[in-house]
Amino acid sequence: MKAYTAELFGTFCLVFIGCSSVVLGGFGDLIPTGGAVGIALAFGIAVVAMAYAVGPISGAHLNPAVTLGVYLAGRLPAKEVLPYMVAQVIGGIIGALVLWLIASGSAAGAPANLAANGWSNYTTGAAFIAEVVATFVFVMVILGVTSEKHGTVMAGLAIGLTLTAIHICLIAVTGTSVNPARSIGPALFSGGAAIGQLWLFIVAPLIGGAIAGFLYKAGVFEETGSTRTMEKAKA
Repeated sequence: MKAYTAELFGTFCLVFIGCSSVVLGGFGDLIPTGGAVGIALAFGIAVVAMAYAVGPISGAHLNPAVTLGVYLAGRLPAKEVLPYMVAQVIGGIIGALVLWLIASGSAAGAPANLAANGWSNYTTGAAFIAEVVATFVFVMVILGVTSEKHGTVMAGLAIGLTLTAIHICLIAVTGTSVNPARSIGPALFSGGAAIGQLWLFIVAPLIGGAIAGFLYKAGVFEETGSTRTMEKAKA
């Protein structure tokens, strides 16, 4: 139960902090928007914070696509997959709800689009590819820096910086999801096109995470004997 609570809390923080940088960062004249870099940093820093805050309890997946990848990589029991995902989605919805309540307190009222993901200047195919590839890269980094062979105390920072870079690259394409839980909450409070396009931000990240999990399980990025020999020689 502690692990599920940690996932709920962590995902709540990710969605609330990250989406607040979109909705509140440029809301009205009091606070100028931080732009793509500011939004990217908000999501990235939130992940870093949660990695160290709840990582020791649940692994800080904060993302159904990550949970799927970790499971397929052989690092999570099957019985934990659905509870993790449910906790993450609930956390994301609560995060979006709290943000909506705060934004609704403005004289201008809550924005029509509560930082929901979507695409308009790109084709559906381009958006789908972007989310699949970005999630694949993100989950591969997570699996790599948290493995027993490569584990490091800097893992949380590496993961957060990777998410930051992905956001900087893809905000103009899809608003950047790579996380179904991050997309579901804001879409529910945005309605309209956000609901109609939500399928892509669920399916594409799960595919990307699954590919990463399968490849990691297959040992594609495992150290080879020659690599280990070279490292010993250098030492």
